[in-house]
Amino acid sequence: MNFKLLSSPLQGFTDYRFRNAQQKYFGGIDTFYAPYIRLNGKLKIKSSYERDLLPENNTTLEVIPQVITNDAEEFLFVAKYVQDLGYKELNWNLGCPYPMVTNRGMGSGLICDPNKIDAILERAHTETDILVSMKMRMGYETPEEILHTFPILEKYPIKNIAIHARIGKQLYKGGVNLEAFEKCISTTKQKLYYNGDITSVAGFKAMQDRFPSIDHFMIGRGLIADPFLPSMIKNNTTEYPENRWTIFKEFHDEIYHQYDATLSGPTPIKMKMLGFWEYFSQSFSNPQKTYKKIKKASNPVKYQAAVAEILSSER
Repeated sequence: MNFKLLSSPLQGFTDYRFRNAQQKYFGGIDTFYAPYIRLNGKLKIKSSYERDLLPENNTTLEVIPQVITNDAEEFLFVAKYVQDLGYKELNWNLGCPYPMVTNRGMGSGLICDPNKIDAILERAHTETDILVSMKMRMGYETPEEILHTFPILEKYPIKNIAIHARIGKQLYKGGVNLEAFEKCISTTKQKLYYNGDITSVAGFKAMQDRFPSIDHFMIGRGLIADPFLPSMIKNNTTEYPENRWTIFKEFHDEIYHQYDATLSGPTPIKMKMLGFWEYFSQSFSNPQKTYKKIKKASNPVKYQAAVAEILSSER
């Protein structure tokens, strides 16, 4: 096997509960990236971030913590925090496309400011010994923005740059820009990983053929929509196991009960699972009907009945 599959971090979805269950029931992911830590100007780690990175919650996984910030002090604070937990690498998020982040000059909204990127990386590499990796988009406004950061990034021993082949203002709309990603490959000497729209085995093979020099591929929304996808890619098959829906039910029930135990009341657990089903439904024979059934389930009993009905109709 000459490639690695990585789980792209998605805020609200890929926490340790999801990661552990995905690894247990499906496998195929070599490295998981934890959803980003955001400090909002206070040098204090929220308890949800703490739980997500505790070594005892990640015993069977290779996990890399991530930070989103445009402030060197925050970066250094998080670097020390994750090192104290035993992590050797910190991934810096310059990819988040959401306006509430980018309007504050973070995520993909920071790519247009190479000088600030330089200042933070300079302190990270002189004041800590943590290994730094990057998660980026092509830019926020244009795909050329990232090209202006490469001379800065090449000053530092960055482990890798995972590039989602869209610009920030696209959010997740429209297609990936493969020509712009190809330009990144020819412009920088940095180790690049590919991210964006890997949602099927055929789609993965197309990216592999298009970019033969890339040997690390990141799967984001496609992993939530179909948790079988990484193992199918690894096994070079488009065939699901015969007990596909039994496995999915066990996986679903495990994350449902874990979230239900930590969220207070029926509304938070419904909203949490509704978010997952927005993706899960895409792997069912009638996505719209599937999602509608979940949405209409007004309490936990009706929710469980809806899930049972959905799964029985697929068998």
